[in-house]
Amino acid sequence: MELTLAHWLYITGICVIILTMLFKQNVVVPAIVMSFFVAWAYSDSVLAGIHAIFNASLVAATELFDIFLIIAIMTALLRSIKSIGSDQEMVLPFQKVMKNGHLSFFILVVVTYFLSLFFWPAPAVPLIGALLIPVAIKAGLPPIGAAIAISLAGHGMALSSDFILKVAPGLTASTSGLEAGIIAEKTFILSLIAGITSLPVAYFMVRKSIKKPAERNLIDWENSGDDDMKVSADDIEVRKGKFSQYFAFLVPTVFLVIVTYVVTATFSNIIPTIEEGAGASLVGGTAMMMILTISLFRNYRKTLQEVSDHIVKGFVFTFKVMGLVIPIAGFFFIGSGELSSQVFGTGADNAPSFLFDLVEASQGFIPENAFVTAFGVLALGMISGLDGSGFSALPLIGSLSEALASSVGADQATLASIGQIGAIWVGGGTLVAWSPIIAIAGFAKISVLDLVRKSFIPVIIGLITATIFALFIF
Repeated sequence: MELTLAHWLYITGICVIILTMLFKQNVVVPAIVMSFFVAWAYSDSVLAGIHAIFNASLVAATELFDIFLIIAIMTALLRSIKSIGSDQEMVLPFQKVMKNGHLSFFILVVVTYFLSLFFWPAPAVPLIGALLIPVAIKAGLPPIGAAIAISLAGHGMALSSDFILKVAPGLTASTSGLEAGIIAEKTFILSLIAGITSLPVAYFMVRKSIKKPAERNLIDWENSGDDDMKVSADDIEVRKGKFSQYFAFLVPTVFLVIVTYVVTATFSNIIPTIEEGAGASLVGGTAMMMILTISLFRNYRKTLQEVSDHIVKGFVFTFKVMGLVIPIAGFFFIGSGELSSQVFGTGADNAPSFLFDLVEASQGFIPENAFVTAFGVLALGMISGLDGSGFSALPLIGSLSEALASSVGADQATLASIGQIGAIWVGGGTLVAWSPIIAIAGFAKISVLDLVRKSFIPVIIGLITATIFALFIF
């Protein structure tokens, strides 16, 4: 297809943003400026370019609000638990297992991986963030180490295969003529290879920052950041009473019941399964009910005010930490045909799809060699994941794999699996700051851009290793 000026400006914007991130600078300004130029070039109107800056951020805010909401709710729950003095007692059982930062890193990996396989990372991360990140930090693991462990295990290793729910393999197979089960089996193995390779690399990158277990680690972490972002005993009136132990047991038990329900529903017909995407709402709604219940038992006369205060503080924290992601996501959403129609006010059939167009245009530059083709498909998958979804381009990956496999004599399912793990590891995501990874950074109280930069080397090494493994074994 013919690439327009808008396409070239869009790829220029991607390069500028990536370079800015690598130089550890804020990318909000480049995202806003390039959104304007791309929209101007596409519509041939300066006024349309100005409109696009706002509309892109509005669309991004709408698409990301569910993530912002779950962070705010779980932060409010943490405040509520702390207000009744249950927080310290609730983590005691975990402290017996997570005795130091080294052990905590790998415990976070295992727990996140298995929860995310059955539950998807979106609802699993809030549970882990609320219950285990504080314990890991007290054990000596730095916040960035906890965030990387959760990100790579959940949004990388578990989500890229989607072996239980099989949504991702189904999308990849939908245009490839393959069965979803075949792709699921191969992506499961490749995702494990990528994870087993990347996680030790990430561990060795953070191990020198691991401290000795101490209460001070947790206190310093709770008081980190700006004053508006602190969720500590300084701004919460703690009233520890006879109900503290009850809620220390009740809160994790309730969420364990939810996890058990999902697992049972997945493997049996005893109980009905939850609908796709309903896991996050189940966790969020349960958390809201717990906030209300805790406040009633703490001081029923102040319930109306306390619940409101907790929720407001949760939103303040969330937007303080994550608000800058919105204009960045807006730029990348301009490249998605599904979302760009909302930015430009066009019909879905006439909406520009700069990112997908660039991926298709680059297909012709891949030499007819199985080795080069495999890495070409990996690169195309990674590029397609830059929209922050990882799932939206999977049908394209499936069709490209079918076309390329026949021309180079490669296995079609293997190419499709390579493209799928590339798209989801990047966009689903471990290397995209405007993806659900923002929830992990929020719970760990770190910059999402720092998390992306720290994850880059382990993820790239993991994906390259998985691709080489696929070529020689499959």
